[in-house]
Amino acid sequence: NIRGGVGVTNVIPDSVDVDFNFRYSTESNDKLLKDRVVEIIEKFTSDYKIDWNLSGEPFLTQSSRLIHLVSNSVEQVVGTKPILSTAGGTSDGRFIAPTGAQVVELGPSNETIHKIDECVRLEDIEKLSEIYEKILIAINKEADD
Repeated sequence: NIRGGVGVTNVIPDSVDVDFNFRYSTESNDKLLKDRVVEIIEKFTSDYKIDWNLSGEPFLTQSSRLIHLVSNSVEQVVGTKPILSTAGGTSDGRFIAPTGAQVVELGPSNETIHKIDECVRLEDIEKLSEIYEKILIAINKEADD
């Protein structure tokens, strides 16, 4: 989001405000990104102010028993193995992963996510409920063994 000036075309803006965020992988880090932004800005001006806010670090989920249980449960219900992917968008798992917990995210299709009339098919909710139940049963069975 970029804002500058007072909203008319015949006045030179005295400042500009830019809001942006980085969605970066574990191959980078916030310090490298901050240093690069400052380096670019300082090529053009020394008169600037930056307020940084780090909302979470990227993470990688290692192969785990939980992933195996979830994958098997999905396959039992829908008939195909799930594709392990990070294509769902920014993950709230970034807040959980640093605790050392295993992170798996599973939900309905993202077809209409964050759009007008966001919706989910009822049959998807029913299948998801069945998948969650199978996951809980499998976890409970492993705990008993």
